Amino acid sequence: MLGTIQSSSFTKGRQMATQGQSANAAMRPSQAAYDAVRRYEGVRYSYYNDSAGNCTSGIGTLAHFGLCTPEELRQAVTGDQVNGSLFAAIDNAAAAVRRAVTNQPLTQAQFDALVTYTYNRGATGAHPALHAANQGNNAAVVSIMLQNVYVHPHDRHGHRGHPRIDQGLVRRRHAESMPFSQQQPNRS
Repeated sequence: MLGTIQSSSFTKGRQMATQGQSANAAMRPSQAAYDAVRRYEGVRYSYYNDSAGNCTSGIGTLAHFGLCTPEELRQAVTGDQVNGSLFAAIDNAAAAVRRAVTNQPLTQAQFDALVTYTYNRGATGAHPALHAANQGNNAAVVSIMLQNVYVHPHDRHGHRGHPRIDQGLVRRRHAESMPFSQQQPNRS
């Protein structure tokens, strides 16, 4: 069934692109995208200091730059707050992908990968990969994704510290880039 959805989305995207509309306007994140974000980010029902030393809650939701205060670390986050933040952030990431990748139809796996990547990097940080995807340059998408494996600690004022490689991001970027490195079947 999933293969049928992917082919149908791809065909519809190609038809829309030839009619002057966005090739991916009808694309929506699949359950796999939501599951991937949960797996990559982890789920915490509290505030915590992320790998970059920034105060975060739920599923990778940045509260502020710099470490959490002792009061924040004692504060609980409800399941509704976690899910609300997740759904809003994935919706924003998906909208950014649809706005940026208008020329090249994406498979469902490619769309989901760009959504999870944009969720993590933000629309501005994801722009180079989204631009490459829009140009149909899958090799550049892979290269750009694989370079973005650094965390940048910030102090409470947002000043950036020295970057360091995060092994979790290395694994995540390999998974996110996979749909762009595999040979795609000819769907013309």
